[in-house]
Amino acid sequence: MERVCIIGLEDEQVEELRARLEAPIIGHVSLPRILVEDGMLFVERRNGAGFLPVSHVIFHSIYADDADFIAGLALWGGPCLPNARAMMDCRLKLPCLVRALALTRFGALARGFLWPGATFTTVTPHVAKWGNWHCGENKARFERIWQSDEPCLIEPFVEGESVRLAIIGDRFWQIRLTGSDWRKSIHGENAAFMDVDPELLADTQAVQSGFGLEVIANDYIVTAAGEQLLLEVNHIPNVDQFAEMWDAYRDFAVQWIGKGR
Repeated sequence: MERVCIIGLEDEQVEELRARLEAPIIGHVSLPRILVEDGMLFVERRNGAGFLPVSHVIFHSIYADDADFIAGLALWGGPCLPNARAMMDCRLKLPCLVRALALTRFGALARGFLWPGATFTTVTPHVAKWGNWHCGENKARFERIWQSDEPCLIEPFVEGESVRLAIIGDRFWQIRLTGSDWRKSIHGENAAFMDVDPELLADTQAVQSGFGLEVIANDYIVTAAGEQLLLEVNHIPNVDQFAEMWDAYRDFAVQWIGKGR
């Protein structure tokens, strides 16, 4: 029996998918308990005790401790959107970036690394990034000296326009990221669609293919001189900031479920 488990989407988004699918759906906003046994995936009920077998998983959120959960989905090996093994390669931001730098044309930004207890000294503005959250969290701009209790990625601060190239299936958009300070985000008040740069699209497609992701968003900085630099890869990009992107994601998920039957 087919049954779809949707993890991370809001209840109203789950209901939109439910209205378009014949298969029953279990929706969980937080990580549910799961069990993999004899090649089958079982997910706890939303209401009531016990577990139910699941044939497909749609996973669309980032949680504090979800790396092993994603590995469990990959061990199961069933239809998962995005691909669970690809999510394993992307979930931890620094290893994801290192892998992406082998795939992108725009990886020229000189980066460093700082282990807790070490000191990074510079005469130019730099940015320290740590942890595995997105949306501008866990990063700081500094000059001269930086120390941290966390392992840090260190990169030069680059002035320019922050843009995101997002792909959902065969649809794509370029978004101007904005913010009130040097940190830019899709949640910025004036974030908006812009003309798609074919070079950034091709580069994002190359990274997407290398990871095996059905959905991806690459963030770039474009300098005044036109230099394009990859900043990070988002394996769970925001799809509901713009109605057009949510409609595309919803329709793609429905199509993907159909292909998985």
